[in-house]
Amino acid sequence: MSRKALAATISVCSNSILIVLKLLVGWLSGSVSIIAEAIHSANDLLAALIALVSVRIAERPPDAQHPYGHGKAEGISAALEALLIVGAAIWIVVESVDRILHPRPVENLTLGIAVMSISALLNTVVSRYLFRVAREEDSPALEADAQHLATDVYTSLGVIAGLALTGATGWYLIDPLVAIGVALLILHIGWSLTTKSVHHLMDAQLPSAEVSRIEHILNTEARIHSWHNLRTRKAGNTRHIDLHIVFRNDATLVEAHQVADELEKRIAAELAPAQVVIHVDPYDPQKETAAKNTSH
Repeated sequence: MSRKALAATISVCSNSILIVLKLLVGWLSGSVSIIAEAIHSANDLLAALIALVSVRIAERPPDAQHPYGHGKAEGISAALEALLIVGAAIWIVVESVDRILHPRPVENLTLGIAVMSISALLNTVVSRYLFRVAREEDSPALEADAQHLATDVYTSLGVIAGLALTGATGWYLIDPLVAIGVALLILHIGWSLTTKSVHHLMDAQLPSAEVSRIEHILNTEARIHSWHNLRTRKAGNTRHIDLHIVFRNDATLVEAHQVADELEKRIAAELAPAQVVIHVDPYDPQKETAAKNTSH
C-alpha cells in the first residue's frame, strides 16, 4: 500500500469510529448539533472512501486509453467531496430550523461534551497527518479529505460550546443555532473546495512561482535563440508542460534534438513529477516577433 493510500485508509477508519459514537450519543441526548456532526462525519467517511479509490486509480501508470495517466481521478474526487460538504450543510440547516420551530430538550450533556472532545482530538491528529502527506505527495484528494477533518475540529469545538451553554442556561435554542453555525462553516469550506477542484479539472496553468522556475531554465539556456508557446497544466500530482524552442538556422537537427532533450530532463527534474514535451522551431524573424508578443 502506498503512502497516500495508507493515509486515506486511516481517514476511513477514524471517521467510521466517530460516526458510531456521534450517532449513539446524539440519539441518547437528543442534540441536533451532535447529530449534525454525525452526518458531517458520515460525509467525511464517504469522502475518505472516494479519496482512497481515487488515489489508487491515480497511481495507475499511463495506458493506451489514458496516455497522460490517471491523475485526474484525484481532481474528480475533490469535486465530489465538495458536493458532499454542501449537501451535508443544507441538511443540517433544514434539521436545525425544524428544531427551532419545534424545540426539544437536550439530555446527557456531559456525555455529549465528552464524545465531541474525543472527536476534536482524533480529527486534529488525523487531519494534520493528512495535510502533511497531501503536501509532501502533492495530492488534491488527500488535501480535500484533510480539509474535511480540519473543519470537523472547529465544528466539534462549536458544538461543545453550545452544549455547555445549553446546560448552563437551559436555553434549548442554543443547540440548533450552533448547528446552523456549523452548517455555515461547512458551506464555506465546500465552496472553497469546489472552486479549487474546478480550477484543477479545467486544466488551469501551474502556479506563477512554478512557471517562473521553468522560464528561468529557458532564459538561462545560451544554446537556444528563444522560446514561446509555453503551456502548463496538472493532473493529480503530475505536471504536464509543453513549449517551443527556437534555434538559429545553422544548428543541426542532432544539436537541436540534444538540447531539447536536455531541457526536457532539466524541467522535469525541477518540477518532478512532470512530463515535458519540447517542439523545435527554426528561426523565422516574423514568427519570432509575433511569438514574443504573445508569450511575454
